[in-house]
Parts: sequence; C-alpha cells; structure tokens
Amino acid sequence: MSLRQRAGALIYDWPRFALQMRRGRWVEVRNRDETITTDARGVRCEWRFSSDLHIAKVFPPAGERLMRAALRDWPVVERDAAPAAAAHPEASFIIGHRGISRLPHLLRTLRSIAGQSGAAIECIVVEQSAIPEIESTLPHWVRYIHTPTPSPSFEYARAWAFNVGARIARAPLLILQDNDLVVPERYAAEAVARAKEGWSFLDLKRFVFYLDANGALERIAQNLQGGTVIAARDVYFAIGGFDESFVGWGGEDNDFRERAEAHGGVYGFGYLPFVHLFHEPQQGKLEGDAAPAVRRYREIEHVPATERIARLRAREIGNPNAPPTPET
Repeated sequence: MSLRQRAGALIYDWPRFALQMRRGRWVEVRNRDETITTDARGVRCEWRFSSDLHIAKVFPPAGERLMRAALRDWPVVERDAAPAAAAHPEASFIIGHRGISRLPHLLRTLRSIAGQSGAAIECIVVEQSAIPEIESTLPHWVRYIHTPTPSPSFEYARAWAFNVGARIARAPLLILQDNDLVVPERYAAEAVARAKEGWSFLDLKRFVFYLDANGALERIAQNLQGGTVIAARDVYFAIGGFDESFVGWGGEDNDFRERAEAHGGVYGFGYLPFVHLFHEPQQGKLEGDAAPAVRRYREIEHVPATERIARLRAREIGNPNAPPTPET
C-alpha cells in the first residue's frame, strides 16, 4: 500500500470509521465515495455491484476491529449436535455442493447451521456430481439429494442445485446458501422475523469477512448479491426460481435479484455479518467478464425482468435428472 493511499485513508476514512465504531454503528462503515440508506436495523448500499472496504485494506487492524464488533453483536455458534427436529420447519437452508476439496467448508457451514436458535429449520444439501461422493460424511439431520451430471467435466450449475432443493423444501421460507459461508446464530430467526413482516425476498448481509489460507482476515466485502439470499418459497417459484441457463461461474445472482425487485417485496437492509472460508478461486472466476455465465448475464440484463420471469415460468425447473445446458 502506497504512502499516498495510507495518508488518504488516514485523513478521509479513519475519522468517520472511528466515530461509527465508538457509536456502535459498525453497520454504517462504508467507503468514502459510497452512499447508503439506513433503517432501524441495517444498511442498503446504493450502488450496483459489490465492493471491498478500503480502510480494511489500508489498515488491517481496522478490519479486524470491525469483524470483532460485528461478531460480538451477532455471534457464530458452531455445534455438532443436530438442531431440534421440526415437523413443520419455518426455514429451509438449501446448499449446493460439488467435490471433496470443498467438503471441509461444507461441514463447517453445516456446523453453523446446526447452531441456529430461535427458528425451526431444516437443511438440504444438493450434491451435483457424476457419482455420489459425500452422502456418508454428512450429519444425519441433513436431507441429501444427488443430481447426476452428464460427465465429470460438466461445469457446476448452482442455479440448478438451488431449484432442485427448492422443489423438495418443506418450509415456507428458503435460505439459498453457499457451502463456504459461515452464518451467525440468529440468521434463520432474523429471516423468519422479517418474512413475518411481509417481505418476500431478503438480503440480510451487511459485511462478508473473507479469511485467508491461515484463517486471518483478508478482505471485507459489502453489497454482495449472492452467498446467501432468502425467498418465500411460493414467490421464489412465482419469479421462475434461479435461471438454469447459467452454467459455470457468475451472473445468476444478479439476474435473480433483478427479477425479485421487479416482483417487489425485497428487504435489502443488511445488518448481519458472515464469514467466508478460504479456498482457491473456483473455475471460471478468474475469467471475469469472459466467463460464459457472465457473458450470458450481459446478454439478458437489458431484457425487462418481467419478460425474463414469464420465460422462466414457462419452463420446468428443478428436475434432479435433467441437467441444464448453457444459454437455453
């Protein structure tokens, strides 16, 4: 980090950061050129795509201080024991998964889901692979479904995994969760509470704390479209679910959010912290805008969201035995 960048952060970013931390308003920490809107709980980011918190890059101790404050208010509780069984769960966690290398990430994410309190939950893991690999390693309280792929080289289709899980979910509220994101103890309870207020789509993330290979804080992301999002089950299908034409990395979360906003009922004031576990970049991510799924999003982003909804509602989605094909 250059001396000029450090000086700029010290002059322009640090005073506001220090004031917000003293006031206990860590949710309002932002970059100097960003605009936020607040409600009684959290923050809505008034810019389109995700960004990293600059002061945490320039002064890592500031990022660590922010993470400690956030997790003190909204702690993560990890348990091996199963959550209380519920005949009628209030929220269904749905996690797509592929590969043995990510299994430790999945198991730790499941431990944080087992630590949920204040809401009746279930958890569904959708393994997408040529042959089943992980079923025997999962906790007994997790519902498992395998979706066979045409070949081992078939690119991961996250949208398909979510749709398959949504089809078999028993709860009226879906939490569409990545397998590398540890969640706070009250996440499901907060989701259920906001849904009872009448919201159909929820994005409660304020900050995502990315860990490095040594478990130290690497960066702090805000305004992420994906990672974990929440939708009422009936409205999820009313907007067509996730678009299964997205195969490979990128774009599906942006498309889903745009269709959700076109439908209405989106609560986008983030106030919860999440912890992202380290792994090597997934296939396609380093390609950026050249990734086929990202190109797919660029092709359809100017199509009115209502038209996209109508197109998707006319299709079958979530068939565990029907792998999607790109750009269909």
